[in-house]
Amino acid sequence: MAASCTHLDQIRKVKPKTKGCEECLKLGDNWVELRLCLTCGHVGCCDSSKNKHATKHFHATQHPIIRTQERGENWIWCYVDEVMLESE
Repeated sequence: MAASCTHLDQIRKVKPKTKGCEECLKLGDNWVELRLCLTCGHVGCCDSSKNKHATKHFHATQHPIIRTQERGENWIWCYVDEVMLESE
């Protein structure tokens, strides 16, 4: 049975709030890759980045779904269901 996400109804039409990780930009820090919260438009750094702001945003807000912001990649991740799906 294929894994599925039960939170797709929480995806909104959002625009990135910043061109980089919101918190890293404030801190003057660096990131590896960026993730976009599909509930509110928060841009956070990935778990390969030292600060892991995208995951911290999920824990703080419970917004479950992020999309990669990396060129050439086309996927979404649901933190709650722990499933990766191709995005549109």
